[in-house]
Amino acid sequence: MLAAQDLTLSRGGQRILTRVSLDLRPGEVVGLLGANGAGKSTLLAAMAAELSPDAGHVHMQGEPLAGIAYGQQARQRAVLPQKPGLTFDLAVNEVVAMGAYPFPELSPADVDTLVHDALALADAAHLAGRRYPELSGGEQQRVQFARVLVQCRAARQPGEPRYLLLDEPTASLDPKHQTDLLRRARDLALTGNTGVLVILHDMNLAARWCDRLLLLSGGSTIALGTPEAVLTPANLYLAYGIDAQVIAHPLQPGRLLVLTD
Repeated sequence: MLAAQDLTLSRGGQRILTRVSLDLRPGEVVGLLGANGAGKSTLLAAMAAELSPDAGHVHMQGEPLAGIAYGQQARQRAVLPQKPGLTFDLAVNEVVAMGAYPFPELSPADVDTLVHDALALADAAHLAGRRYPELSGGEQQRVQFARVLVQCRAARQPGEPRYLLLDEPTASLDPKHQTDLLRRARDLALTGNTGVLVILHDMNLAARWCDRLLLLSGGSTIALGTPEAVLTPANLYLAYGIDAQVIAHPLQPGRLLVLTD
């Protein structure tokens, strides 16, 4: 698994996380929830080895993440940041093919197949002939999602675990593509031996697609567990300062619906 244990982390002299723990196992989707500034992106960045904690540890497959070479990490873990900073005039296919960079053993034909399949999964096949900077924000996000799909699917060995970390991947997407992206992420978790960690602001999307949730407030854990255990009116008031009703979803058995004023 990919596991963070008792992470404490400060940035610019300000404490962002305090003794936060989370394990991510292949085959599940874990949602990170919390108000702006709760520490969600900082936790994800620490689990991606982009930030070093002041205290605590991150392990991948039982090995300290800090001791794993970045190239090897990239073969096991893909990250989709909140705002991918790519301004070069690249073709869409070239951007998606970046997901294959950690796998130099792949042939050009293998990469082309991975890119073709990932674009289709991201509902972006029709963008293949376009230039990336010309795309809308939502189209760019789908192309970036295709890139991390390539990285998660490339050169897989039987039973090999992978991890996919998504920082607000639905923020620039319309409702259809929000659902499509989370469905693909869940399919990858269930069929691709992949652990998916996703930051979301929409509590109903989290309730629909996540197996477990971690709710943060002020850099500390409020609740960690199933959606039923985490999405309670009391927890939501602590995290967001809102009065919410949580009911059984009328159309999706076993799922919840969160109603707010």
